[in-house]
Amino acid sequence: MTIDVHQHLLPAPLVGVLRGRRTPPLLRGWVLELADEPDYPVDPADNDPDARATLAAADGLDLALVSLSSALGVETLPPSEAEELLAAYHEGTLALPRPFGAWASASLSEVDAAALERRLDQGFVGMQLPATALLDAAGYAHVAPLLAALEERGRPLFVHPGPAGRLPGNAPAWWAALVPYVAQMHSAWFAFRVFGRPAHPALRVCFAMLGGLAPLHSERLLARGGERTAVDSDVFLEISSYGTRAVDATIRVLGVDPLVNGSDRPYAAPAELELGDAAAAALRDSNPLRLLHPEGVTNVMDVAAGTQS
Repeated sequence: MTIDVHQHLLPAPLVGVLRGRRTPPLLRGWVLELADEPDYPVDPADNDPDARATLAAADGLDLALVSLSSALGVETLPPSEAEELLAAYHEGTLALPRPFGAWASASLSEVDAAALERRLDQGFVGMQLPATALLDAAGYAHVAPLLAALEERGRPLFVHPGPAGRLPGNAPAWWAALVPYVAQMHSAWFAFRVFGRPAHPALRVCFAMLGGLAPLHSERLLARGGERTAVDSDVFLEISSYGTRAVDATIRVLGVDPLVNGSDRPYAAPAELELGDAAAAALRDSNPLRLLHPEGVTNVMDVAAGTQS
């Protein structure tokens, strides 16, 4: 079973709500406007469910998990604004065709664990939160009801970059992806180690984009007074936007077991890795299954069935 845990698609109900807004995040036609980042021209084909399903089939996927990109900043909008956008996202993703499943999203301005429970009942595989919400003890305390709900249900958390914040003047188009996004993920990796895991010992969590390569800093951690710990079997990293060298370096530190396949489509293409068939099978099959539902393939498809028509 081949799985991609990290894709994005703006379903039709969400497109409609974004086009009706007057402040970011919003869509003007197919131009996405965010609070601090440059305008982004959206390709309509990237958000055509049938076209994306065809692309997923060409990628050989049995399951592709989409999420509401936390970089949009929806989660931290005032409650009424966030709820309208979140409702449109969840409604639209429930109607996506196979092979799509989805991560639920949640408001951070008004934490509602019961709402997350309802989303999980509908078939969302787990929940995505922005890395910016998980950088310290206060952040973990704020979202504790959501994480407790995931623990109780045995569902995973997906940590994704949040809004980039104000960028330097004349910053190139790649700046947000290479500077604030990486820094957020790097910080979130270590914050989970210090604050998240002690508070949520049963939580399975996956960090996008190899956690900003934070695991590669293990030598510096030890040199500066950190402690060597056993590899956490319930922590995973997805590989989007990285290639053979970065993935191989991470395997040398953590082994292959924590790594899962993710592409970040439509913003990036799947990585072409030169790591051998065994590593490829682990990244695309066995490791994602352990992240999503350790009990096996049938249960994963049962969980995802609510988002597949």
